[in-house]
Amino acid sequence: MQPARAIYLVLDMQNDLVHTDGPNGKGPLGEQVRKRDLIAKTARAIKKARDAGLLVGFVRVGFTAGYPECPPNSPVFSAAPANGLFKLGAWGTEIHPDLEQCEGDIQVTKHRVSPFYSTGLEAALRARNVTKIYCSGVSTQAVVQATVRDGHDRDYEMIVLEDLSCAHNDQEHENSMGSIARFCKVEKSDSVTFSNPSST
Repeated sequence: MQPARAIYLVLDMQNDLVHTDGPNGKGPLGEQVRKRDLIAKTARAIKKARDAGLLVGFVRVGFTAGYPECPPNSPVFSAAPANGLFKLGAWGTEIHPDLEQCEGDIQVTKHRVSPFYSTGLEAALRARNVTKIYCSGVSTQAVVQATVRDGHDRDYEMIVLEDLSCAHNDQEHENSMGSIARFCKVEKSDSVTFSNPSST
């Protein structure tokens, strides 16, 4: 059996949400992304994780043409069709260009908040014997929380890189981190030691 592995999951760092030219670029979320220097710091964390021998995965939210998977009654997603957001195959659902992707990275497209819901994520993690998940991204109160809670309940060891995550304001981010602190370890990107379970 292959040794246990760890992965760094980069959550929803797509152009629609984090690029300065995207629809959220001039809004509160975009301001927080720039204030926390999320793009450059996440790029450094991806390299650091690869250098430590970790797997890397990218999660994005997206819908196919006509938005058949988009829940019409969702407060989160129902406005996406009218606003042209999260269209698969379009610029907005591409991962920010400054975040390097490599062949063999796990790629997850989701239609809800959690990357575990109706996706191939868990099958990919099980195939690679992943038992530890480092994660970060936007937004803290949505995909980061959902990933931590769902990952915890699937018996993964969860670690959140707090400084590489953000919400629409500082208080929302702090509240969200406080609510998941029982379910994960909280680290900073400049001090975290990425490691596979077999090497600890």
